[in-house]
Amino acid sequence: MNKHCARLLPAGLLFIAIASACRPATSPGQAVATQPPEPTVVATVSAPDVDAGLLNASLPDDEARRLMAVLAGSTEGDTSAALDRIIAAGDMRFIAVFIDLMRAAHIGLVDGSDYQRYIEALESLSGESFGDDWVAWFEWYGRSDLTPPPGFTSWKGLLLAPIDPGFAAFLQDKFPSRARVEEIQWGGVRVDGIPALDNPKMLAAAEADYLQPGDAVFGLTVNGESRAYPLRILDWHEMANDVIGGVPVSLAYCTLCGAAIAYDGRGPDGVTYTFGSSGFLYRSNKLMYDRPTRTLWNHLTGEPVLGELAGTDFRLNLLPVVLTTWDDWQKQHPNTLVVDIDTGFNRDYSTGAAYADYFADTGTMFPVWQRSDLLDQKDQIFALQVDGEPKAYPIEAFVTEQVINDTVGDVPVVLIGSGDIVELEGRSRRSGVARAWSAGSDVRAYARGDETFAPGEAANVVVDSQGRSWQVTEEALVGPAGESLPRLPGHLAYWFGWFAFFPETAIYGR
Repeated sequence: MNKHCARLLPAGLLFIAIASACRPATSPGQAVATQPPEPTVVATVSAPDVDAGLLNASLPDDEARRLMAVLAGSTEGDTSAALDRIIAAGDMRFIAVFIDLMRAAHIGLVDGSDYQRYIEALESLSGESFGDDWVAWFEWYGRSDLTPPPGFTSWKGLLLAPIDPGFAAFLQDKFPSRARVEEIQWGGVRVDGIPALDNPKMLAAAEADYLQPGDAVFGLTVNGESRAYPLRILDWHEMANDVIGGVPVSLAYCTLCGAAIAYDGRGPDGVTYTFGSSGFLYRSNKLMYDRPTRTLWNHLTGEPVLGELAGTDFRLNLLPVVLTTWDDWQKQHPNTLVVDIDTGFNRDYSTGAAYADYFADTGTMFPVWQRSDLLDQKDQIFALQVDGEPKAYPIEAFVTEQVINDTVGDVPVVLIGSGDIVELEGRSRRSGVARAWSAGSDVRAYARGDETFAPGEAANVVVDSQGRSWQVTEEALVGPAGESLPRLPGHLAYWFGWFAFFPETAIYGR
């Protein structure tokens, strides 16, 4: 294995991968089934110091388009001559092109014979010397204000199309975009290579004999109907499109950033939206796509970022979701339904089979240039946004403070946790090694109005400043006289995943 590829194996669940993933080749490799790569810590590099005058393009746009096509092999031409022309022109827009060509060589999409020349071109155009460290180049570029040549989005789609033609359909210049396309990465699978669960079969709690009391589940209650989605099943699917209490719901789970977020699928245009996995990542965050328009969405921010809907102010409403144990969830919701382990897919649904190595490791699989060391990269937080104000609550805070009265922006809130962290153990199919890791903690957030709360005598009870008991439910805090304080839709996430898109976030206790 080449040294520059040793930590760049495609991530995701990798049902489909390029066999020559870490070897420059003359043609795409054959599809193979494999396991997720071992997680690694990616390097952090300093921001580029680029003379603003050098950012001006030196090549005519038409010529830049032609040269990109030659370099990708989609147009006849001498790639060596094309490289010479770009370097001589000093056109820094091609830095993005050469970074993507490095990655394409790693996974066998382009002729690897020009690989060293890509590095030489990068060093000549940028003045940097990261050599064959693709991660360092990628993160350096992320910190820059550089832009790619015109036509780059469609060019990138065609570059990746040998893996799946659907990639070219997603990445087109004609679409509006809120994402920096240079940062979109292939995640190791084809479109829907991580298959969504659509209206999965459900069991009554008493029939779910495959579950253990300590198994982690994502729990939702809508219009009085409760459902549980076991973590070890969602690890393999990352998306469940369902109907709960008469409401279409999409539960989107990004294993890499540790966040499960529930969306109300009813759009403001009257269309019901369901979602699938695009095969793309953005700052190590899942890019899902909606099926009606095939627009790419940032799973963590809930924004349509590339496609037909990206040019609108379109938003779906978030729904509250909690991570807890199966034992606690069914005690609180004895009439709950839970996903049947017979999903129709042939997967090993034992705990940790898909991601034990990643969950137990402190490293990440993909480069993310926007990071913070205020917390460890994979520290788990409860992420909350209220009126556009983001705040992160380290889950360790709930071990000592089961009830946290706080204010986010101008809104008084209360967060309620059990004080327990859900600890899991499992064995990775890839490494065969037994691992232990934290899945998170059951935290719920509510708007508290003028009230201040403290823990009650029971797990599902809090008391206000007058000593009155309030019931903790999935939809609201319910007071002794029927008063109701609404639930807020927060969720768990890894710190690096949250900070990548919310660098202005406050941190509780800091």
